[in-house]
Amino acid sequence: MAAFGACLILSSGLAARAADPAPTAPTASDDPFYCQERRLGYWFYCNRTKPPETPQTQVVPDSSATARLEAITSELRELKARAILEPTPANVTAYIRFQRAQLDRASLFSDVWQRSIWQDPDLDYTLQRPVSTLGKRQWQDARKAERDSVMAHLSQRYGLFYFFAQSCGACSVMSPIVRSVAATWAIEVRAISTDGGPSPDFPRYTAETNQRARMGLEPGITPAVVLWDAAARRAIPIGYGVMSADELQDRIYLLTSKEAGHDY
Repeated sequence: MAAFGACLILSSGLAARAADPAPTAPTASDDPFYCQERRLGYWFYCNRTKPPETPQTQVVPDSSATARLEAITSELRELKARAILEPTPANVTAYIRFQRAQLDRASLFSDVWQRSIWQDPDLDYTLQRPVSTLGKRQWQDARKAERDSVMAHLSQRYGLFYFFAQSCGACSVMSPIVRSVAATWAIEVRAISTDGGPSPDFPRYTAETNQRARMGLEPGITPAVVLWDAAARRAIPIGYGVMSADELQDRIYLLTSKEAGHDY
C-alpha cells in the first residue's frame, strides 16, 4: 500500500512536469562561449548567412522588324565596305555569302507577295489594268468602245480651240490630226493663228487677239489644243505639242468623263 502511494505521487509529479512548457533550448547564436570564446573554424557558424537572392531574369523585348531590317542593311554595307577596302578572300567570301542570303530572303518575299495577290482579288491590280497580251487586248477594246461612245456625244457640249503658227513645224504635223479627229466626231474647231499666218488644214482661221491669256493658258507655245466647255463656260487644256489621234481622243475622253485617280 505504501508502494502504491509512492507510485501515485511519482506519476503525479511526472504529469505536472509534462504540463509545464518545455524550456527553450539556447541557440548557438545566444551562447557567448559557443560563438565567441571557442574558435570553431570555417565550417561552424553562429549566424546563418542568408542565401544569395536569385536575380530576376530580365525579359529583353524583341527588337522591332524595322530595327532588324536596319541591322541587316548595316551589316551588308559593312561587309561590302570591308570587302572593297580589304579584298581578302575571306572578306569577299563573307560579303558574297551574306548578300546571297539577303537575295534569297527577297526572292521569298516576292514569291509570297505574288501568291497573296493571286489569292485575293482585292489586291490584284491586273484585274483593273491587265498586263497579259490577251487580257490587255480585251481591256483596250472595251476602253475604246467606251471612249467612242463619249466622243460621239461630245459635240453637244464641247468645242475645240486650236492654236497654231505658220512658222511652227510641229503645227504642220498636228493640224491634220486635229482636223481629222474633229471631223470624225463632228466637233466644231476654232483655229487661231498666233503669228497671223494661214494653215492649209484650217482655211477659216482667225488671228490671235489675246484669247489664250483670257483663258489662263500658257502663251507662246504651239501647237496647243484646248477643249471649251460651253455649259460651264471654261477652258480645259488638252495638251501642247504633237499628239497622235488616239492620244488626243484619250485625253479628251479622260478629262471629260473620268475623275482624277479613277484609272489608277
